[in-house]
Amino acid sequence: MNTKQRAISKDTFGLSGQIALLTGASSGIGRSCALALRRVGVKVVINHLPEASNEAAEVCREIEDVGGDAADVSDEDQVAAMFAETVARFGTLHILVNNAGIESSAKFQEMTLSQWQKVIDVNLTGMFLCSREAIREFLRRAQPDVSPASGKIICMSSVHQEIPWAFG
Repeated sequence: MNTKQRAISKDTFGLSGQIALLTGASSGIGRSCALALRRVGVKVVINHLPEASNEAAEVCREIEDVGGDAADVSDEDQVAAMFAETVARFGTLHILVNNAGIESSAKFQEMTLSQWQKVIDVNLTGMFLCSREAIREFLRRAQPDVSPASGKIICMSSVHQEIPWAFG
């Protein structure tokens, strides 16, 4: 640990023992969030793309925790099943981190409607579906002794809303 970092105890943020579900957690910011939450005592469930199974397995080894689930966050049934499995295994959910996101590598003028729709379905509809399931669980089991809030939802966004990617 360098001098600019300070030790974070499991009680620093009052999250120890809570359950978190992170979408898009096999690499990048999602992976970093999973590791950070684990360090402060959160039980972490990660979601990832099916093709990211190897990376997700590595994150699971690093957090020494509950494992990952390949689910398409743009599919209502898969999202409902992912949340139901998390609640069945751990009894509830306290934190949702909406981090799943994709981009299309097509030039805008050549992008098909299908490519556009997939980006919208994962990046926007996926956030809606996961947030809706989390809120349903938060309302089902309000636990004021664990947290004064019924639950926490954190939504990530790409820099591409500010920095366009030309693919040109």
